[in-house]
Amino acid sequence: MAHALRLARRGLGNVWPNPAVGAVIVKDDVVLGRGWTQPGGRPHAEPVALAQARGAARGATAYVTLEPCAHHGKTPPCAEALVRAGVARVVTALTDPDARVAGRGHAILRAAGIEVTEGVREAEARALQQGFLSRVTLGRPMVTLKLATSFDGRIALANGESQWITGPEARRHVHVLRLSHDAIMVGGGTARADRPGLNVRGFGPVRQPVRVVVASGAIPDLPPEGPEYGPLWQVAGEIDAVLADLGQRGLTRVFCEGGGLLAASLLKAGLVDELIGYTAGVVLGGDARAAIGALDLTELARAQRFALTETRRIGPDLFHRWQRPF
Repeated sequence: MAHALRLARRGLGNVWPNPAVGAVIVKDDVVLGRGWTQPGGRPHAEPVALAQARGAARGATAYVTLEPCAHHGKTPPCAEALVRAGVARVVTALTDPDARVAGRGHAILRAAGIEVTEGVREAEARALQQGFLSRVTLGRPMVTLKLATSFDGRIALANGESQWITGPEARRHVHVLRLSHDAIMVGGGTARADRPGLNVRGFGPVRQPVRVVVASGAIPDLPPEGPEYGPLWQVAGEIDAVLADLGQRGLTRVFCEGGGLLAASLLKAGLVDELIGYTAGVVLGGDARAAIGALDLTELARAQRFALTETRRIGPDLFHRWQRPF
């Protein structure tokens, strides 16, 4: 299952609106096939792994990070594919909350006489699937808020100069994280001031994330959709409605990169699931621009708390990741 989870991670940012699933087929301690959800969401992990097994899956055990699907969509149900392959046992990490599945995949397997073991490495799978689970259960994508700041939490000098606070290693790492998200989101002010590319660079041809600009007014012309840039969506309205709309369109993981007003609106609404910080060893002072706009807090007890899950050095800077319980 640990191997299947590592395979599933390869699909993050590439498979929306589908979940990123990994599958490993094992018999007599030999891996016969492995697979993960392919770009665009199909084929699913299980048929990829079964195709690698080349008919040798009969009597084998299939490890799958999410309950095999049970509904007919653009592809046949994966649960039925496992039955036809003759596997003897299926081990899953997580039950799929999608109403079209929600235990039906497990039921198909058991009805065919296949032994089913559930909940193996469930916590890890839940963390991996947070975006998909958020869209299905909350109606909105998971939101990661990224901030690159000085030691004193500033993102630019008073005159707007901001390039570069963090080093090249941290900036490259940001592109790694962009790869694992379906969309990159900024506010209209950031789009007008910086004209950001909002794409993944430095990794060759990749499936580019959707570029989302939250703005009620006109935004500057940004590069058109193409091999180097993903689709450009302009959205407006209250931030909770904006995220509900993005979830309805199929997005599961959104990477927010600015600016301060958009970050504040997300935090005020309790919509930030993960904080990503890059902190540089430079001090800009109180007259520099704050990373986050006013939150109007009058009691410290009302401030949102996040749990530290990762910290390490990247080049000369400090990387830190914080999670809100899900």
